[in-house]
Amino acid sequence: MAETTKKRPIIAGREKGPGPARYALPPTIGFMRHDFTKPTSPAFTFHSRMSDNLYSIDSSPGPQYFVDAKITRFGRDGTPAYSMLGRMRKTVEVFQTPGPGAYSPEKALPSSTKRKTPSYTIGARTIYRSLDTVPAPNRYTLPAVMGAHVPTKPASASFTISGRCRSGGFSEDLSKTPGPGRYNSTDPSIYLPRQPAFSMLGRSGLPADTTLKPGPGSHNPEKVTAHKPRAPAFSLGIRHSEFITPLVVDVLD
Repeated sequence: MAETTKKRPIIAGREKGPGPARYALPPTIGFMRHDFTKPTSPAFTFHSRMSDNLYSIDSSPGPQYFVDAKITRFGRDGTPAYSMLGRMRKTVEVFQTPGPGAYSPEKALPSSTKRKTPSYTIGARTIYRSLDTVPAPNRYTLPAVMGAHVPTKPASASFTISGRCRSGGFSEDLSKTPGPGRYNSTDPSIYLPRQPAFSMLGRSGLPADTTLKPGPGSHNPEKVTAHKPRAPAFSLGIRHSEFITPLVVDVLD
């Protein structure tokens, strides 16, 4: 007797489609089966290693050719090239040409057609006699250059300031008026709106009971946010089954 298999109803929630890894896009690397919507770069292949038997057949040299620096892909470089000959032997018959260091143009006499700066010479110190009373440099006194009594120097206008007169001067107070410091300042609370004033009482006596009072550090006023604006807060519920039937309250005929 053949065994029958009980068929269960198909649940749509269990029928899931393939994941993202099931879809195969054409690669963008390489040359084979490359994505035709993307640009490809040139691809090169490396030849396999040749066998040792070919060495006896083809004995061509490797890439060890010396390429002249003057050879370009357009041909030989056309710039002129020069070479220096060797030093010739010294002979008696050949005239010895003087070099640049053999000339001394600074010792040549000045020409009448060229301008020359004036030149001076300093002679030797003269010998003074012991009887000559020659004054020292600090014995000379130069006239002053400040003031109006220098005949050889231009001077500006000079003025004198006299003393202050107690009587008849500009500072004399004939009316005997009081100064600014003689007036008393008025309290602003008299003619302006007065602000509230508070007074602080003295320290009260310490309580005699043994009840523990909380100190200032026991309170956390920064945690109280009932009177302050705050962002909306959300909570996450429990995970429900994906096969549960939703609750239908209102049924439309």
